[in-house]
Amino acid sequence: PRVEEQFRAIGEPWARTLSGGSTGGWESLAWQVFYPDMFNGVWTFCPDPVDFRYFQLVNIYEDDNAFHPNSTWKTSAVRPWQRGTDDQVRFSQRDASHLESVLGSRGRSGDQMDIFMSVYGPVGDDGYPKLLYDKRTGEIDKSIVEYWRDNYDLRHILARDWETLGPKLVGKLHFFMGDTDTYFLEEATRLMEAFLEQTTDPYYEGSFDWGVRQPHCYSGMPEFPGQTSYQRVLPRMLEHILETAPVGADVTSWR
Repeated sequence: PRVEEQFRAIGEPWARTLSGGSTGGWESLAWQVFYPDMFNGVWTFCPDPVDFRYFQLVNIYEDDNAFHPNSTWKTSAVRPWQRGTDDQVRFSQRDASHLESVLGSRGRSGDQMDIFMSVYGPVGDDGYPKLLYDKRTGEIDKSIVEYWRDNYDLRHILARDWETLGPKLVGKLHFFMGDTDTYFLEEATRLMEAFLEQTTDPYYEGSFDWGVRQPHCYSGMPEFPGQTSYQRVLPRMLEHILETAPVGADVTSWR
């Protein structure tokens, strides 16, 4: 409402679209999913984990420890957290977690994992976010996993509520992801794609744009030198708005 009060805007759901990258990509997708009647489409770039079976590389439902996979013989901190497009690992999950512990306790580092835990997790008795896992040992707190799943695992929410959400989201969900994402976000996006592609009654009618050997923040391949991501998606947004505008809507005076 604030934007539409201050700027020249139509102010109707059919004319509102969303976009964002990385954490903003997750947020824009979440807004579309949580408020399907308020927005008319999302073009999300490299969103943060959209399926917590791949919370980066951690399966919060099955793994016991964030620092290493379940294994009867390998319990060293081997789980990567950041890589280059040549797959060279720059940080491990443990490295990133220990750094955040130095920057601030109780989820107050202001860095990425604490941001996730502050948003997705419940509030503890001490008033601070309950952390998904112990930053020192990596042990996952299974008592809060269900809360994460039911409130913020977007793929789970879509699957659970597709009967009611699906009809409101047809043609509205569009994803861009590099297949060598710096933070391994492509794995969760693949699970989202697998779910959406098998939807029926209705079929989702959205899209996935995969960048081959592209890192984090992939937003589609440039059509000419210097083209920005929004120069690519704004025409698609406009086309979608014109195709879905209600009969009698003003689709000319503002163009």
